[in-house]
Amino acid sequence: MHRPELLAPAGNMEKLKIAVHYGADAVYLGGQAFGLRNKADNFSVEEMAAALDFCHTKGVKAYLTINSYPRNESLPELEEYLAQIAHLPFDAYIVADPGVIDAVRQVSPERELHLSTQANTINWRSARFWQQQGVRRINLAREMSLDNIRETVTKVPEVEFEAFVHGALCISYSGRCLISSMLTGRDANQGECTHPCRWSYHLVEESRPGEYFPVMEDENGTFIFNSRDLCLLEHIPAIVASGVHALKIEGRMKGINYVASVLRVYRRAVDEYLADPAGWRCRPEWMEELAKLSHRGFTSGFLFGQPHNVGQEYRSAYIRSHDFVGVVDEVRDGGTLLVSVRNRIKAGDLIEFIGPGMRSDTLTLQHFSTLPEHGAAVPAVCANPNQQILLKVPFAVEAGDLLRREKVTG
Repeated sequence: MHRPELLAPAGNMEKLKIAVHYGADAVYLGGQAFGLRNKADNFSVEEMAAALDFCHTKGVKAYLTINSYPRNESLPELEEYLAQIAHLPFDAYIVADPGVIDAVRQVSPERELHLSTQANTINWRSARFWQQQGVRRINLAREMSLDNIRETVTKVPEVEFEAFVHGALCISYSGRCLISSMLTGRDANQGECTHPCRWSYHLVEESRPGEYFPVMEDENGTFIFNSRDLCLLEHIPAIVASGVHALKIEGRMKGINYVASVLRVYRRAVDEYLADPAGWRCRPEWMEELAKLSHRGFTSGFLFGQPHNVGQEYRSAYIRSHDFVGVVDEVRDGGTLLVSVRNRIKAGDLIEFIGPGMRSDTLTLQHFSTLPEHGAAVPAVCANPNQQILLKVPFAVEAGDLLRREKVTG
């Protein structure tokens, strides 16, 4: 049985290092242009070089997204950008537009190309066409069923395929949405999506202006914009057996808590399946772990055909049971940790430390010190975001491990 690559998002250097720490085999990242996530921090050319050095030292591959659809006036900038990064040893570029492919072939003819889901590859003939254009790997459209995936992999064995297994779903075909540009003037296909499919909406009947009616959900669904999040954890055996080469996690705009928590679950699930396919089962604690993250309810998408009402979610509010409160920057002698605080914490909080491999331990905060920019550590009973603290723990922790707390309600 082949070992599928677990491919994780890296919106900036911190997220990239977290992805590697939590078990990614490869990461995908964007530069400061042409990468479809202009609102992410993204990477300068200098940061790309550092990212590649870090990844390759750890045995992790790194792919660069150049998957926007540039207009004529942007082509000179594209060619200049490709020339700037040509010396960087990316393992592949992720592309969608034939014009971009043509430009890459002129500037970096040796570069391996992966086709983005934005290219809407929905059948095996399309896959064969792209293979004839020199594309090495294809990210299949999320609208493909498991049977379609199997057939495509079988009919085009010369190409590697990857499939999304977790993350947000666009309501438009393979993410090529026009709602943002129509409502806000910001084009999703140029990397400026404002995510209007996540907004709350009411209906207004033509003859009764000013009267707003909530969109009610019933057994037939809501037929409104919002979509549940994709989660294929329970179907890892079927996806791996389909022959895809990579399992992709969506989320370059998500935080490090999301990247770490999703990766630690899928890493464990994939590794356990490869070690014992016959005895594999989806453990309840894995789904519980994913449910602790901010999410919009889960769906298997189109994997088993049309999703119908299971794919729509009326509530725009995200579901979240835990808050991310800190990250371990450094482990010092004697079990003392240097922690960067991301959400306010105080003495008496029950804090969970999570690490790779589903490793976790809990500790009630009692004694810790804040670390001012200058001077000695100061004993404290609370700490705020952007502060650093020192504390001791009686269990093993690594740099890069995260701290979280059950969400306080009321």
